[in-house]
Amino acid sequence: MKGRMQKISTQSDNYYGKNRTVSEGHHGVQTFIGITENNLTEVHFTQDDLLEQILSPANLNQAYKQVLSNKGSGGIDGLSTDDLLSWLLLHKEELTHSIKSGKYCPNPVRRVEIPKEGGKKRQLGIPTVVDRLVQQSIAQVLSPIYEREFSDSSYGFRPHRSCHDALRGAQSHINHGYKYVVDLDLEKFFDTVSHSRLIELLSKRIKDGRVVSLIHKYLLAGVVIGSSFEETHTGVPQGGPLSPLLSNIMLNELDKELERRGHPFVRYADDSMIFCKSKRAAERTRVSIIHFIEDVLYLRVNHEKTSVGYVRGKKFLGYSFYVKSGECRLSVHPKSWNKFKSKLKELTSRSNGMGYEKRKQSLRYFIMGWLEYFKHSDMKNKLRRLDEWYRRRLRMCIWKCWKKIKTRFKNLIKCGIDKRKAWEWANTRKGYWHISGSFILTRALNNDNLRRANYPFLMDCYRKIVS
Repeated sequence: MKGRMQKISTQSDNYYGKNRTVSEGHHGVQTFIGITENNLTEVHFTQDDLLEQILSPANLNQAYKQVLSNKGSGGIDGLSTDDLLSWLLLHKEELTHSIKSGKYCPNPVRRVEIPKEGGKKRQLGIPTVVDRLVQQSIAQVLSPIYEREFSDSSYGFRPHRSCHDALRGAQSHINHGYKYVVDLDLEKFFDTVSHSRLIELLSKRIKDGRVVSLIHKYLLAGVVIGSSFEETHTGVPQGGPLSPLLSNIMLNELDKELERRGHPFVRYADDSMIFCKSKRAAERTRVSIIHFIEDVLYLRVNHEKTSVGYVRGKKFLGYSFYVKSGECRLSVHPKSWNKFKSKLKELTSRSNGMGYEKRKQSLRYFIMGWLEYFKHSDMKNKLRRLDEWYRRRLRMCIWKCWKKIKTRFKNLIKCGIDKRKAWEWANTRKGYWHISGSFILTRALNNDNLRRANYPFLMDCYRKIVS
């Protein structure tokens, strides 16, 4: 394990330069620079036992189990979740002592990028497994404290709440006559969170300055991109256990402002929809709420993507809405359909190198997962049409796997095709897609034969889920 260990640093300047918004250590009382309107002011914190709760054996053990179950790749030190236990057996006391004394310095996060719509990329920051353990320990103690303050209209990253709950909340508002919506889009939210504003919000509720100091150090830990280090002066890196809670703490201010104004809304993480009874009211709301977000929360709004209009067709969490006979119904948004079809196309590609069993397993996991998420939408007719296309692709893959003439001839006979026709089609030079739609292959690889071969069908899976 030598050479791959988490570094427990006692010098904060190792990873970031001196920053006037954070002190170099704490001795009983921690001070920060807070924000009051447009002026900077020093905020003094008193000390309680919150850090002791975070570092208690029971809480750390629970955090360890959670980090282990989440798995995930390692950070910049190369330490994996499988190595965490042996590391803790050697360094647990050193770790807790450095945190309690205020000398612990988190490692920078490893920057990775994942593709988004339109060719853009989402930036993720992967902390080391030890930092994930500490962050998880903090989140487990702080979450119950903040849960009492969070809005009932906030659903993201909260216990016993889900995307489906958020969608039901949106349906309820629409059914009560709020059929116009402000579809709010925050531009690169996780990358633009103001550290000073977030620390100010944390200090209002957390009176143990050591905990706020530790969180601030995680915000300032920096990122490693390839082999180069970059400081972080704004943003909350996505990828750590603490990030979802911090994002909810920041956006809870938006929730409280909307509740103060009496606006019905639903929010899931940084996806928000504000409901109004007329387009004019929605336009007014859009202008005023953008002013609040940019001038009070110091976040950026994507003005081009923040839209106002009738609720029909608006995208929220992959779903869209429509009103039928006065009742709000859910459907799968066209972009979600296109992604689903693209993934099916990838899994049924005749050149992806998958064998029969791996293809069946991959298809079953993907289809069941997708349908489980979108089961509340009206999609039977679309699903039936897509099923026909999907089964044709399965036949194309199977025909490609048969490759040789003698293999095709033998398998066509096994599937009930007479010898003359089997020999004729085994020798055909027509393309795979053309053959997959032919009467001969449709008859040989009919739906019953594909089911017996244990290929999952879209409608069969759908019936299992909704029954």
